[in-house]
Amino acid sequence: MDFKQIQELIKMVNKSNIGELTIEQKDFRVTIKQKEEHITQVVSAAAPAHAAPVHAVAPAAAASQPAAAAEKPKAAEAAPAAANTITIKSPMIGTFYRKSSPDKPNLADIGTEVTPGTVVCIIEAMKLFNEIESEVKGKIVKVLVDDASPVEYDQPLFLVEPS
Repeated sequence: MDFKQIQELIKMVNKSNIGELTIEQKDFRVTIKQKEEHITQVVSAAAPAHAAPVHAVAPAAAASQPAAAAEKPKAAEAAPAAANTITIKSPMIGTFYRKSSPDKPNLADIGTEVTPGTVVCIIEAMKLFNEIESEVKGKIVKVLVDDASPVEYDQPLFLVEPS
């Protein structure tokens, strides 16, 4: 099972009423648990007793609630948002890239119209390049992170004016 398949499982569990899903194959086991608007994914590789299992946390959504909703004080200070915008946040820790490759144009700029499923950026985590998709329809009004910068889980990336 590859990373893309695991991401699809996370999306399906998020959209359903399933509380927990475990899949076991020859050399690994994946457990996805749904808790309050995010999913925790634990991947344990079958390895010798002296090797530690691998653990990863992958959130379910790349987009958050409107900025008018309660935010952490740190995030509110870092990106004050107008009441009519929605914040797209980082679903993981990694390195933020605005382009799919150095010779390509930015995936999303100020003024770019996005719809659910539109790729807005790439986040590299553990040598994997993850496409981050918009979950809202609207127009990008602000890019909050510089290209090739490290980002934290739940860090605001873009402000979108819904349409």
